[in-house]
Amino acid sequence: MQPLEFLKLTPKSNCGECGYPACLAFAVAVTKGGVNPGKCPYVDVAALGDTFTGDHGQDGLDGVERLLDEKDMALVAYLKQKTSAIDFSLAAENLGCDWSGSEKDCLLFQFLGRSVELYHNRVLIEGRDVEDPRDQILLYNYVHFGGGAAPKEEWVGMESLPNSISKVRTLRVYCEERIATFFTDNTKTLIQHASALGAVLRENPEQSCSAAFYVSVLPRLPLFVLFWDEEKEENFPAKVKVLFDENVMEFLDIESLVFACERMAERWIELAQ
Repeated sequence: MQPLEFLKLTPKSNCGECGYPACLAFAVAVTKGGVNPGKCPYVDVAALGDTFTGDHGQDGLDGVERLLDEKDMALVAYLKQKTSAIDFSLAAENLGCDWSGSEKDCLLFQFLGRSVELYHNRVLIEGRDVEDPRDQILLYNYVHFGGGAAPKEEWVGMESLPNSISKVRTLRVYCEERIATFFTDNTKTLIQHASALGAVLRENPEQSCSAAFYVSVLPRLPLFVLFWDEEKEENFPAKVKVLFDENVMEFLDIESLVFACERMAERWIELAQ
């Protein structure tokens, strides 16, 4: 049973009597983390039959998080193996990277305004080991794709990219709305911290937006970010739209692309705090 299916069996009131802050969190803990559904006093456990027989020893949401971490680390190991045979000295040009030379044998490039050293078995950002496995997945995936010609800067929305229907909302919630909400009525701060992100302010009169930015997430992965500040008199909230080079799928898969946008939003906000 999937979380949303189990959610239908709960009161959906987010009362917290189960010990979780929301019914959806409890549904995930039950279906993915092995928590006893009887912890919700409103769920008819008898009607579930043998579907759930009690705690499965996976520690609820903590167990789910550990499983996701293990999955991410397994993917990191897989991507390291897939890129182990790549000759960095030959691959650097197509990736838009520099090669360190044979002594260090790593790729040198910028990731959201920070210097990266990517080795066959290790990644350093600003001289430190990368802690988040998702960053490693993104960076090794970029190398695995092999790069290509420089972007044409023919911009399209995510909805125009193949197999992106399920990701449009994710992009909106975790990137576009996050930036718009944080920088509402604060275009000056958004612009102030753009350069540290590797972003360049661009004029974009056709879009009549408050500010437009060319953001180099990775050497050949630019984003065009449009920001409209709120119009209080017109009752329009702040809005952000992220556009992609039309050939972006030659450089990353859709999952990694969405995560790259999420990291951009997080980094921009971190710089402004």
